[in-house]
Amino acid sequence: MERGDEIPKDDLLSILMEANTRFTEEDGNENEGMSIEDVIEECQLFYFAGSETVASLLAWTIVMLCTHPEWQTQARAEITRVFGQSEPTPQGLNHLKTVTMILQEVLRMYPPAPVIFRSPKESVKIGSLTIPAGVQLAMMIGLVHYDPRIWGDDAKEFKPQRFAQGVSNQSSLIPFSSGPRICIGHNFAMTEAKIVIAMLLHHFSLELSPSYKHAPFAILNLQPQYGAPIILRHLHK
Repeated sequence: MERGDEIPKDDLLSILMEANTRFTEEDGNENEGMSIEDVIEECQLFYFAGSETVASLLAWTIVMLCTHPEWQTQARAEITRVFGQSEPTPQGLNHLKTVTMILQEVLRMYPPAPVIFRSPKESVKIGSLTIPAGVQLAMMIGLVHYDPRIWGDDAKEFKPQRFAQGVSNQSSLIPFSSGPRICIGHNFAMTEAKIVIAMLLHHFSLELSPSYKHAPFAILNLQPQYGAPIILRHLHK
């Protein structure tokens, strides 16, 4: 860019750099643009928030479809009914009710980001508790998603039918946070997940490898500690 060479315009880094250069040079805001360190941090954030979290959701969804083959069968039947032998389309994704229910239940049981951090800018009173400004709060999403007072005595069981009526009446489902700080990419993440699951189930049956060990492990995101080895069997030989 400094040499004036033509650069690609179809990836995140190039778009960020080009926008930053235009902002600082054309608008005369040389001291207000992003530094190289800022650009690197933005790319890291997009990679983690836009890739690692969706990968975690897909991994746990595949595990659940393997351990609950009746739901795998139902999801595959729905995908075939909606798309036939064609590739998924944006319009068709809206008709994948069963797949959406499965993804929502996986998000409840295995939220990709298991902890949300918040820090109030001013003193806040919640019930009888007063939280001073600047105190960092850590909300364990799993404690909410597994609370039997909210989800019933079967809260630890995989039951996508919980979301047969959608999520509008499930305000306690917060895998993407909630309110004004909700993840701006949550709709995109769900679209990505639906496309991958639709394409996988259209072509393959899924089965857990005998070597699989169920060990949810949280680092920054919730992932299978020992991986998720899957046996794929092609459906259209």
